[in-house]
Amino acid sequence: MRLLYPVLAVLLVIGCADTHKLTRSGGSQAVVSMQWQASAYVATPSDGRYGATIYAGSGAMTAQVVASAFATYLTKVTTGTKVEDLDQAMTTAKAGGFTYLLYPQILQWEDRATEWSGKPDVAAVKLSVLFADTGALLDSVIIEGKSGLATFGGDHPQDLLPKPMTQYAASLFK
Repeated sequence: MRLLYPVLAVLLVIGCADTHKLTRSGGSQAVVSMQWQASAYVATPSDGRYGATIYAGSGAMTAQVVASAFATYLTKVTTGTKVEDLDQAMTTAKAGGFTYLLYPQILQWEDRATEWSGKPDVAAVKLSVLFADTGALLDSVIIEGKSGLATFGGDHPQDLLPKPMTQYAASLFK
């Protein structure tokens, strides 16, 4: 019985832990450096979907997470007000005189009733960092997050993105 409580405590902590994974296009050894005090335009991606379910507002939430992560390092970060494909976003970034285009794409978005179903919330976002004037790709990453199983209704896919997105942004400014 004495061992039961510590084992339950460890299982509860493990069940609550979110997991994150970053996969860079150039592998984990990619060396990329962005200019401090530059500017970026963050495109708003299409809303995430899972099967027939569309998660309204998830595109805008994703763009906001990206903007927040990069705002620490850049002088100006502007988020798009409507969904744009890559060509439209590039035109907007170039016309606005931005240094970079940050182009997120939602690959997976699952907002589950984890506490009842035992299935975790999942978010996967691809972020491409491009030079706004030329369209040349500087870096690309896929950020994946999965909630723990003991969420008690508090987690959502958008909650899985800020920490790894902030870590990724920090890695680009040396």
